[in-house]
Amino acid sequence: MQFRLIIDGYRNAFENMALDEAMLLNGIPTLRLYKWRPSAISIGYFQSIEEEVNLEECKKQGVDVVRRITGGGAVYHDENGEITYSFVCPENFLPKNILESYKIICSSLANALKILGLKAKHAGINDIIVNGRKISGSAQTRKKGNILQHGTLLLSVDVRKMFSLLKVGKEKISDKEIKAVEDRVTSVERELGKINEEEIINAMIKGFKKTMKIEFCEGKFDKKELKMAEKLRRKYESKEWNFKR
Repeated sequence: MQFRLIIDGYRNAFENMALDEAMLLNGIPTLRLYKWRPSAISIGYFQSIEEEVNLEECKKQGVDVVRRITGGGAVYHDENGEITYSFVCPENFLPKNILESYKIICSSLANALKILGLKAKHAGINDIIVNGRKISGSAQTRKKGNILQHGTLLLSVDVRKMFSLLKVGKEKISDKEIKAVEDRVTSVERELGKINEEEIINAMIKGFKKTMKIEFCEGKFDKKELKMAEKLRRKYESKEWNFKR
């Protein structure tokens, strides 16, 4: 099966989430790789933004906050610290069982990390670990006969900054707790040192291609998606959406 490949670069949180949803609704099989500028917090669909996010600190540091259409927890997206992927395909391309579909997509990313020389594996429902530490998390939703899964690949981690933006409780901002989180999370930079981003992106493409036995053709968003994304962006920017729970 042929997939469209979009290497998209930097966008703000509202554009990123609008484009992911537009891709899901449009249904063209796609792998999109992108980044966030400014840095952002995305919260899961079922979360309360006021309970999860230190909104005052986010405003102070110029960090966007947005609600995803996918579930899961709050995620800090550092503009210099991660590459995000979104993968869209027809539901019949992957197993109906959600856990099995997570396994296939996450294994594609794990295999990408193996190309870079890391001993990566899928763990739990939707995580990828290296040396027992989490390096990637993902979330999935299904609509109109299509699947969207998007997730992070950590290039570097700033736990102290992340904690300043999330409501984690004062006791968790201690040096001891930060060290404990740093022991549970890792990144490409921590494991391998600085690596050229292009090399990482090429490995990600190869990982998906080999694991899923798909072919890629470089493409771009079509007019229908861009029109949908512009309308959806207004939703993602709105208080009605972000504060709906």
